[in-house]
Amino acid sequence: MTASRTLKSPLTWLGGLIVVYLGYPLAAFVVRFVTSPQRGFHVPGLFPALWVSISCATISLAIVTVLGVPLAFVLARSKGRVAAVVGMVVQIPLALPPLMSGIVLVYIVGPYTFLGRLFGGRLTDSMIGIVIAMTFVSSPFLIVAARAAFASVDQGLLDVAATLGHSDASRFLRVAVPTAGHGIRAGMLLTWLRAFGEYGAVVILAYNPASLPIYTYNQFSGRGLPTTLAPTALALAVAVVVVLLSRVKLPTSSTRTAAPSTAKAPSPVTPQPVRFALDHRLGSFHLEMVHDSNARHLGVLGPSGSGKSALLRCLAGLYGPGPGPVWYGDQSVQDILVERRGVGYVAQGFSLYPHLTVWRHLMFAKGATPELAAYWLEHLRLEGLERRLPSELSGGERQRVGLAQVLCGSPKVLLLDEPFSALDVPVRFELRRELRRLQRETNLATVLVTHDPEEAAFLSDELMVIANGRVLQSGTSRSVFSRPASVEVAKLLGVENLNLARVATSSSLDIDGTLIDIGLTDIAPGTSVLWSIRPERVLVSTDLGGGGVSNEGARVVLRGTLSDVADTGTAYDLFLSVGDGLEIHARTWGSLDVDVGSRCRVELDPEAIFLWVAPATPSN
Repeated sequence: MTASRTLKSPLTWLGGLIVVYLGYPLAAFVVRFVTSPQRGFHVPGLFPALWVSISCATISLAIVTVLGVPLAFVLARSKGRVAAVVGMVVQIPLALPPLMSGIVLVYIVGPYTFLGRLFGGRLTDSMIGIVIAMTFVSSPFLIVAARAAFASVDQGLLDVAATLGHSDASRFLRVAVPTAGHGIRAGMLLTWLRAFGEYGAVVILAYNPASLPIYTYNQFSGRGLPTTLAPTALALAVAVVVVLLSRVKLPTSSTRTAAPSTAKAPSPVTPQPVRFALDHRLGSFHLEMVHDSNARHLGVLGPSGSGKSALLRCLAGLYGPGPGPVWYGDQSVQDILVERRGVGYVAQGFSLYPHLTVWRHLMFAKGATPELAAYWLEHLRLEGLERRLPSELSGGERQRVGLAQVLCGSPKVLLLDEPFSALDVPVRFELRRELRRLQRETNLATVLVTHDPEEAAFLSDELMVIANGRVLQSGTSRSVFSRPASVEVAKLLGVENLNLARVATSSSLDIDGTLIDIGLTDIAPGTSVLWSIRPERVLVSTDLGGGGVSNEGARVVLRGTLSDVADTGTAYDLFLSVGDGLEIHARTWGSLDVDVGSRCRVELDPEAIFLWVAPATPSN
């Protein structure tokens, strides 16, 4: 939007009205202050009152920060009724008029209460009383702002930190607080300013020593406006300084420890295949899966919402021991805390910490060494990026940093949650090859979850197809792809040319009245079956020969009509209508000499036809 269009926008004019309303009184005060011969700087008690307000507001902020920020974190991560009630209690001081807040506090810390007598009446009419009053009325500003900031922190960042060996306290201090830093700083600013300017609760609880607002009111009521210029000017000056300080950008840890001149390769590891028997409920979702195989590289394929990410979180230990037994190799890790399992977990997305440079990411895992970090820095082609923040990296670079960070922790197993889903196709293919190379070089057992059948087959020895928290089929990648157990599995595997038929004889299929020879099968005649053939195993030509269906040599020959052609850039996808309701998809890489609407010859290799019993259709 250009400057001229911005000025003409009604939003600009509406915003300008509030700016004028807020700025005009301040400008009028400045004019009066500059032109007035009496400002009140000579009146006794002015600077002591200023000091009382500044020191008490700072102490109050420290108390609220130490106690309120952890509370905000807990509230942001809690969804129960208790959290809702606590959140409401925290916000009540915002609704109470300040004078009423002071009266409420008198019932707790007044001189005749239990606490008041316990402290000899020193909780009121003292700086302690001022701090108590300021803390009560200002704390909601920090807690509410920090809670909102913590709620926006990606849970994946905390999960990855846990798998990298960091305890709850370490995750809070090293991940949550820095990531939510902008919101926390905004809340701290509002809290300090609110405490500094508090009058109502302070005047009820602690009239002496006088804070700056009380001093100013006393001057106004006793001497009029002239002597209020000085305290008001000081308050404005303090507010401006504090706001400016809050806008100072804190330095990021952009410096990196110098990498050693000689990188050290990781020590050889013995593969520890992952096995499990899980039974876990997440609200109404029930995850129930068993895998007992020594396959080194397990791929888990399923649609969105099938439980893939929940499965990985169970294997990593992020739900604790409740989901059921998990083994890394021969070691049961069910009762081992997530930070002590030695698992490498790459969460969905890039899961990088916005405040850490590449080098600090590599050194973030417990047990990471500069020598090992330097090795993975070089091995994953990240040299020269050490000082960069995640926002300064490309998608592929961020994914390699995520892998390097995990590998620097020397994990026992590697869990990958759709690691390439956010990447462009060329980068995705490149990183697939890189991960396959890492699987060989590191000897690590891996569990990969994905919704991409090609990715699952490329990076797995054994494949598990899941949906709705259940295992639909498992086995070697070849066996699962060649013999899907159901239509649902076939669709998830991306099986093309999936059609329904009936076994006519021990060597032929009846497809809507069309018989084709498929060779011997042990499926009983009359059985409904599903059959499929890969598009690249279908040959298409314009040599029609005879009509109808024939079996020429070892091939099945059909006649059909070309209904559509899609040029994918590297191949042609042909869609052919053969008989009533039967469409066959073919793929060719050669030159295309068939036009849409033309009659053509379709050849099928019987040995390339996959056949399995169709699932029973429930009767009404």
